[in-house]
Amino acid sequence: MNISNDKSKTTPRHFLDIHETPASELRKIINLAHSMKKKGRKDLPDHLSLQDDLTVLAMIFEKPSTRTRLSFDMAMRQLGGETTILNANDMQLGRGESIADTAKILSRFVDIVMIRCNSHADLEELALHASIPVINGLTDLSHPCQILADIMTFEENIGPIKGRTVSWIGDSNNVATSWIHAASQFDFTLKLACPSELSPTGKQLEDINNSGGNIILTSDPAQAVANSDCVVTDTWVSMGDEDIERRKKLLAPYQVNADLMKKANEKAIFMHCLPAHREEEVTTQIIDGPQSVVFDEAENRLHAQKAVLAWCLQLV
Repeated sequence: MNISNDKSKTTPRHFLDIHETPASELRKIINLAHSMKKKGRKDLPDHLSLQDDLTVLAMIFEKPSTRTRLSFDMAMRQLGGETTILNANDMQLGRGESIADTAKILSRFVDIVMIRCNSHADLEELALHASIPVINGLTDLSHPCQILADIMTFEENIGPIKGRTVSWIGDSNNVATSWIHAASQFDFTLKLACPSELSPTGKQLEDINNSGGNIILTSDPAQAVANSDCVVTDTWVSMGDEDIERRKKLLAPYQVNADLMKKANEKAIFMHCLPAHREEEVTTQIIDGPQSVVFDEAENRLHAQKAVLAWCLQLV
């Protein structure tokens, strides 16, 4: 790979959100993830290897992380690059240094940045001022890398996602937002079942109305999973959420259990981005049962992340 010493003269290829990435490029990333998983970590073609360059990924965390940290770290290492981990509170960023200045400094030291942060606006500002690629590892608004791994997992188990049906059960959180963004880009039907108090509003509702995709909103989980190929849920309480008991009460009828899964297609799969709280959003019977693909889904974060890194570094 040829990384210019003057990165300000290059145009960085960011991965910030699914709906901001052309559908053809998203398909390229998914196909590459499938291919690299099949080849294994020691059998990558030369054009995907970073071993001849000292290519460094900086990972910035404002939120705790298990899968994002491990998958990006191992993905970069398997490509032949190196990583450095930065906790936001340990940086000058945590003491008031501007995001713009932080972006310019990072661009002088490393080759690519992944950030897992609270504010989506902070992610966008970092990308605006960086002369190196920036990847959205999660914000309060969206979680695009998770959905790439989910689509990869879907296709391993069901087949091409185009024309299929995915059902989201729960509140309209950041993972739901990225499913909304993905529906039109990958041409599948998305049915979201949310209590009215936790349904899409504002920008999220605007994204649904403007997506051009087949997205159906309902408050009835049974209606949402009917004829579905994949049932997806998430924790009822995300990092930073308040009014915990109110949320649990509102979401109790949205638990994914055996009765609900029976209403989906016979070969439907169950997904959850983890961590899970058994007997809350999903029963143990389902998450540990034969329809569950949650650990394949978790592993595929590695392969999807590897493909995203290769794409951002313009190896493909």
